[in-house]
Amino acid sequence: MPTTVGNDAVATTAPGADDRLPPGVGVLLFDGSCGLCDGVVQFLIARDSRRALRFAPLQSPVGRRLLATHGFPADEVPGSMVYIENGRALTQSRAALALVRRLDGCWPLLGVFRLVPAIIRDPIYRVVARNRYRWFGHADSCRLPDPSQRDRFLACRIAADPPEVPPCVAAPASWCCRRHLCS
Repeated sequence: MPTTVGNDAVATTAPGADDRLPPGVGVLLFDGSCGLCDGVVQFLIARDSRRALRFAPLQSPVGRRLLATHGFPADEVPGSMVYIENGRALTQSRAALALVRRLDGCWPLLGVFRLVPAIIRDPIYRVVARNRYRWFGHADSCRLPDPSQRDRFLACRIAADPPEVPPCVAAPASWCCRRHLCS
């Protein structure tokens, strides 16, 4: 179980748990069927010119494996995005503030909100998280990343010649069936 600081989960891993990632790369685990989360991922990709962020749906096998590595219960998906950086897993507002530090332009200036106590920041985060499907939509499957972004998604493993290509894969700006993207 991750340790908590306020309402934030902060977990550390055994040495070598994130070996496959290049140094300085962070991983955002997000809800693959959440419209808001998809928008956040696209926002981050557009502002990460150093390509220092990788992404995986919380529901994917790689997402679940990373969650387990960082001490989250195997049988539940967190109600928060989880940002993993330097062997630590951050959730809620702490994750969001760590992510903006990595972006281009003026976005790192939002780090000033670290001065606001988590006891104030996190309830706001939780209200948005609790209502994200109602306010921003919910999909039954994960979005198919653009080919230029596929290397940024740890869970993107689409067969070269699937026996039957579902219509969702062929559609522009499509959502990929879980069995293709999140497997």
